[in-house]
Amino acid sequence: MKIGIIGGTGGMGKGFAIRWCQNHDVMIGSREATKADEAAKEYASLASKEYGSFKGKIIGKDNLAVAKESDVLVLSIPYENIDAICSQLLPNTKDECVVISPIVPLTKTDAGFEFISFKDKKPSAFELVQKYMRNKSNLVSAFHTISEKKLLDPKLVLDSDIFVCGDNDSSINIVNELIKEIKNLRPILLGPGSLSYLAETATPILLNAMIKNKMKNPGIKII
Repeated sequence: MKIGIIGGTGGMGKGFAIRWCQNHDVMIGSREATKADEAAKEYASLASKEYGSFKGKIIGKDNLAVAKESDVLVLSIPYENIDAICSQLLPNTKDECVVISPIVPLTKTDAGFEFISFKDKKPSAFELVQKYMRNKSNLVSAFHTISEKKLLDPKLVLDSDIFVCGDNDSSINIVNELIKEIKNLRPILLGPGSLSYLAETATPILLNAMIKNKMKNPGIKII
């Protein structure tokens, strides 16, 4: 399976690439193919040091090429860039491509982190992304509360739950399997895409709890 990551040169893209390359080909996407290629070589070197050898390949390409070739496409992009990026890329994906949105409408105020969709009465990230989907039922919302700093170190066991929302059982199952490939992560289905705002809201809750209580890169676990 080919996993593409838009915004793959960031921390989340790096963490996913190093972990998922054990079983899959991972394509790092960037506006500049050269930048993506440099990042991919760095990630592949880190993966080699960690595992010795791995089944997949890590390569870098421009965002459009990644969108066209991916079986699974992860959107590691800011909420405010959804319209500009998704309008250009998502109409070019394969019909069967599963798109994962870990995007959170988030802003920092004097009070703390707040959820833009509530504060400014704007759509959820899921709603905005879905407008541009080639196959709208293949969008899955996941990975909102994963610790990027922990994700970057494959030696660390994350041991947390990942909320999942979507409208297509097959797409949800693919994402659930990718979640479970990262040791001790557990997918927790919240419901259809219309409830994705619940998963997205978990991020500002977690961030505020972390800062106010001086926690270090916490996750969420349902017990």
